[in-house]
Formats: sequence, C-alpha cells, structure tokens
Amino acid sequence: MTTILVTGGTGTLGRYVTERLRADGHEVRVLSRHSQPYAVDLRKGGAGLDAALDGVETVVHCATTQTGGDERAAVNLLEAARRAGVGHLVYISIVGVDRVPFGYYRAKADVEHLVEESGLGWTVLRTTQFHDLVVRLFQGLAKPPVMLLPAKVDDQPIEVREVADRLAELAAGEPAGRVPDLGGPEVRSFESLARAYLAATGRRRAVVNVPLAGRAYRAFRSGGHLTPERALGKGTFEEYLTARFGGVPGAGRRG
Repeated sequence: MTTILVTGGTGTLGRYVTERLRADGHEVRVLSRHSQPYAVDLRKGGAGLDAALDGVETVVHCATTQTGGDERAAVNLLEAARRAGVGHLVYISIVGVDRVPFGYYRAKADVEHLVEESGLGWTVLRTTQFHDLVVRLFQGLAKPPVMLLPAKVDDQPIEVREVADRLAELAAGEPAGRVPDLGGPEVRSFESLARAYLAATGRRRAVVNVPLAGRAYRAFRSGGHLTPERALGKGTFEEYLTARFGGVPGAGRRG
C-alpha cells in the first residue's frame, strides 16, 4: 500500500482522513505542529519537513489557518515535496474561492494556484463548509440575547466524514486535477440553520437578520459559496446536531 502524509492530520478533517486511510491499509504519517514524530510548522518548513516526506508517495494537504500563512506553508510543503519526489498531492479547498472576495477564500485560491503550478501530480477538491464550522459560528453569534445573522444568505453544510472519505478515495488514485465539487445535501437559509441550532441546544434567542455591506457579503448572498448541482452529501445538519447535542431532528426548520 501507499505511504501517505496527511498535513493537519490531527485537525477536524485530517483526523478522519487519517483514520480512513489507515483502515484501507495505507501507511499514514501525521504532520502537525504538535504531533510527534512529525511535529512541523509548515509556515517555517525546515529539516523536520524533509524527514516527514522521506519515502512518501502521496500527500493530503489538510493543514490550514484563518489567521494567515497558508500560502507560505504551501510553498514550503511543495518545495519539500519536489525534493522528496512525491508523486501526488491532494488539496482540500472551498467551493467559491474564485467567486467570493473574502480574505480566507482568496488565500485558498492562491494555494490552489500554487499546487497547480507546482510540477507535481495534483488533485484539488472543493467542498462546502463543514457542519461543525457552522456550529462554531452560531456559538459565537448566540452569546448575546439577540442573535444577529447576515440577511438573505444561504449555506450548504456537509458532514466532515463524507469529505474525509472522498479525500481518501482521491489519495488512493492517480492525480486527477480539479475534480467536481462536493456539497452538502441541502441549501438552507442561514436563519433556518440557526433556529435548528438553537432548538438542539435549548437556547432561547431572538433572531434578527441584518443586511450587510461589501463585495464579500454580496457574493455570499448571491450563492457564490454554494454548489446546489453537486448536493451529493448525505448527512443533514439536523442529524449532526442530534449526534452532537441530542436535539430533535427537524426542530427549528423553516426551509
């Protein structure tokens, strides 16, 4: 079987990718800033990165941060991968990175370009946002007594394990370039998702939709981050909430 390195292999997505690849019989190395024996900060690179890549045939690049540095991390990883003779790099990106002028999305698009121009065999998968990311956002928005939401914005959350399964499948195959997007099973209004979250967690909050300004908001409102034609995910947001909080499926839903 293939020797595969998973960057960000202890994170939300990376840990499931690692589990799936190992279950399929691959030798998997986990790279993250604090995971021995391959504790590496990709933004700094160095000898530890070369050691992690020695003998690796495929890399699944899941490591990311919203605080900046993804481009530098990608440059270091790609340079080290070329030195090591890696044959295939699989990168996880986000639906709409080329349509939504949002800082983190721009960084993901820049990394896509770096991967495509790297000279390595490559595969890029774009997906919609994970269920747990939507919940983390709602946890912050629900702290005040009034929950303020961006008006007229929809979302299409997906189960992270389904994304991990698809990445593992791609990693076991040949480089495929930009593969079709993968979206969650439903396009839902942000208010609908928020009310489902409140019902599942037993919180009572007034929900107010607030129009925002700016190009990024207009792009989100127009659905630049959605892929309804690729709504292939199976796990719904209510099912995720039930598994995590013990809520009642369907509660708070308004389409």
